[in-house]
Amino acid sequence: MSKKTTIYDIAKKLNTTAATVSRALNNNPKISESTCKLVRETAAEMNYKPNKLALALQSGKSGNIGVIVPRIDSNFFASVIRGIEDELYPDYHVIICQTHEDEKREIENINTLLNAQVDGILMSVSNVTSENDRMIKRVVEKNVPLIFFDRKKNMDGVSSVTINDYDGAYLATKHLINEGCTRIAHFSGDRSLEIFENRFKGYKQALLDNEIEFNENYVFQTKSSVEAGRAAVEKLLKLENPPDAIFSSSDFAALGAIQELKEHGIKIPEDFCVFGFGNEPFTKFMELSISSVDQSPMEMGEMAAKVFLEQLNNPKNLKMEKKVVLNPELHIRKSSSRHSL
Repeated sequence: MSKKTTIYDIAKKLNTTAATVSRALNNNPKISESTCKLVRETAAEMNYKPNKLALALQSGKSGNIGVIVPRIDSNFFASVIRGIEDELYPDYHVIICQTHEDEKREIENINTLLNAQVDGILMSVSNVTSENDRMIKRVVEKNVPLIFFDRKKNMDGVSSVTINDYDGAYLATKHLINEGCTRIAHFSGDRSLEIFENRFKGYKQALLDNEIEFNENYVFQTKSSVEAGRAAVEKLLKLENPPDAIFSSSDFAALGAIQELKEHGIKIPEDFCVFGFGNEPFTKFMELSISSVDQSPMEMGEMAAKVFLEQLNNPKNLKMEKKVVLNPELHIRKSSSRHSL
């Protein structure tokens, strides 16, 4: 393995000092342009690679940004990350961490990123962050820009980029009502998370505004999985007066619901309508395409990155609170369209 070239090697070849080489490589105005050019050319010839850690210590910036998500094996979070990278590349490299909805992992992720001296952290909190508030606040205390996206905590001095989950749920439920559904069930995620609580509130308010009685027996807390959707439908169909529609906070649970309904010989959308949330790619490619609320993940990632840059480039904004709320978009497809597409 060949020896790595250092500024001392360059200085020796040019018969000058390491300090002069360092200043020339950093375009110090005290060094003449001719000397800077000579040093850069010599460094290139000797295949010199700057020490990134040393540069980070010198500038106070690492050129890295941390992104914490519950998981990356979903189109939504993968698209958010792509939006972040598209906005920040090539100035920043993204370090991706997964929590897997685990409190210990979330704490470890934050610690790892802080120890790596990242220039900021963009984070979608896990289901179990009630005990992690102190660790999250530590990020703010260390003056590291912190931006929540999608799943957030309401904390002083922390910005966020979210979608209007309440409106998305309200509009989806209103659509089901307009299609003639009167007994609408709701698959809710963990309502300790604000996004799922807001979706529940939007669903409930749409019922009340249209003079449809809210039935708590129609509300099931489900995981974002096909299996959870199937299990919930199995329970719903055993009710004395089962529903005729489902608004699900998850496309995966919506897919499971459709599979279970079909196995019971229930026609969709003639006898039963289903509306999901997330606009996962599979929703539009199925033979029975699934209606869903689009969360604009690419735009969310780009906006989170822009908020980060705004804070980083203006020290006075390090602890600003900027709340960006994106508008939801409904994609109406076969699973909820009794009248027309």
